[in-house]
Formats: sequence, C-alpha cells, structure tokens
Amino acid sequence: MRRREFVGVLSGGIALFSARAAMPQSQGSAPRRVGFLSPQSRNSAAPFLAALRQGLADAGWVDGQNVAFEVRYADGAIDRLPGLAADLVGQNIAVIVAGSNAGVSAAKRATNTIPIVMATTGDPTRDALVESLAHPGGNVTGVTAITQELSAKRLELLKEAVPGMTRLALLTNPDSPYTAVYLTDAGPAAQSVRVELQTVQARTPSELPGAFASMRSGSAQALMVPADIMFNTEYAQIVDLAAESRLPAIYSERAYVSAGGLMFYGAGLAGIYRHAATHVDRILRGAKPGDLPVEQPTTFQLVINLRTASALDLTIPPTLLARADEVIE
Repeated sequence: MRRREFVGVLSGGIALFSARAAMPQSQGSAPRRVGFLSPQSRNSAAPFLAALRQGLADAGWVDGQNVAFEVRYADGAIDRLPGLAADLVGQNIAVIVAGSNAGVSAAKRATNTIPIVMATTGDPTRDALVESLAHPGGNVTGVTAITQELSAKRLELLKEAVPGMTRLALLTNPDSPYTAVYLTDAGPAAQSVRVELQTVQARTPSELPGAFASMRSGSAQALMVPADIMFNTEYAQIVDLAAESRLPAIYSERAYVSAGGLMFYGAGLAGIYRHAATHVDRILRGAKPGDLPVEQPTTFQLVINLRTASALDLTIPPTLLARADEVIE
C-alpha cells in the first residue's frame, strides 16, 4: 500500500508559504472569524471542515482560541447558497472559505471586499470567478482541481478493473454547467477503448433510483460518477444503489469508496480544503487574495476497495493494485 501526499503548485512559480511560520497572536484580541460555506450537507462536508481546521491548526490558528468558525450548509440545494453567503457576510467574517464554483459565485456576489478562498473542482476562469489562475485579482483565490479533465483517466482505470466492459453508464446532472464538459471528455475516451457510453440523468435525489433502473435496463456493465454537488451530497445513496445494481463504479471523491464504492481517482476534496488553509493563513496575516495565485494539485490518488470487488465477484488485476495509493481490504 502506497500513499502520495497532496502537493499543490503555484502558478507563476511563487514558493509555497510555510505553515510553520510565526504563530498568530491571540492574547488580548478576539478570535478571527472564518466563514465556511458548503453546498453539501453537514454530514457529507464534515471531512472537509475537519481538513480545513487541521490545516489552520498546523499554521497556528486554533479553533476556539485565535480563530472561530461560522458554518453554513446548503444541503445540496444550490439556490440556498446566495442567502447563506449573505448571512455570512453579516457575521463580521475575516475570510470566507467556499466550496464549489456555485458557492464561490454566491459569496462573490455577496461581497467584493471580504476575501474568499475557493476549494473546488471546477474551472474558476470559465465562470469568471478570477481573472486568471496566476493573477486572480479581486477578492477570490484558493485551490481548484479541474476534475472534468480526469474523465478519460477514470475510464481507463475502470476498463482495466473490468476488462470485459463494453457498455458504461455515466451518471450526469443536466442542471450542472459541467455536464457538457464531462461528455466532451468522456465520449472520445470511451470510443478509444471501444466502450459504448450510456448517459443517465438525475437532477434530484429522488431521481437517483430511476437513473439506476435505466442503467440496469440498458445493460450497463459499470458506472462512472463525476463531481457534482447533488451527487456528492447523496454519495451514500449512490453507493448503495450501485451495490444493488451490481455495478462496479469509479467516483470523483473518496467518500464514495469509504462508504463501499469500488474505486476513487482524483485529488480529493479533503486534501484541497486542507491545502486551502494555506491561503486562509496568509490572508489572516495580511496578504491580499488577488495577489495569491490559485493553486492546483499535481498528484492524484487511486483508492480501491477490495471488499467491494469481492462482493461483485470482481478480481482486480495485480498491476492495478500495485499502482493504488490505498487499498481497502
């Protein structure tokens, strides 16, 4: 079993700020208030808040001592984000950490003065959240892993795990602005490995059982689940439905595999949030967000759940297991 550490790289070649810098002052002053705006639920976002807290603690910002958190959850409902962002702005917040491009956009509309640190898997330039990764400008910076571009690699890994696969279901949310990007990436990748792609849609949690019924009726042999706010919030239901449908699946977030999914490949949002703490630390010490380049991960994790493979009567090739960063046995 091997583990690779999450590594961030700064656009423009600026060196990373050390988390071991001088400890922040806390005596005689009120704790600095950090807003946490999540599009997900309290349960599904818990690992991300914990990662952010740990990253800040490593930099000397201890919750309840010199920093305090104001936390808001949208529970998968994107239309709640603007109201939650506006609420945070009224709480004397020093910096807002926002998950997803939708969360960042809501926070940016709510304030053009309070610094915003993104922790997202979307492209911030596509949605005009920053001027560029190297020079974001304005009040937004942070960390992003543009996972739409990983669809081809995930399909390749799934094909290696299920070599007889000829028909793959791709779960999509038609309300997501990134669905077209996923399809643009996954379509040619599926053709290159001679796999027919079955696109299945679900806009809401209640539509997920029907989506899996469509996969079964369409004779799908495996499943790929891209990053999506609703999907990530409903990860436990999706994993259960995949198990009931006996579909080997690869996911865009580690939580799915921890809940019993087969495979995860990506940067992992927990690592992104922990790395985003570097930006929060620098801003709390006086840096301007517009001067801090947006960072991207340069390494990605492959996690395989062998218990799930056994339940599916699936034998994972030793060559694939050897490349895994973590194997759940």
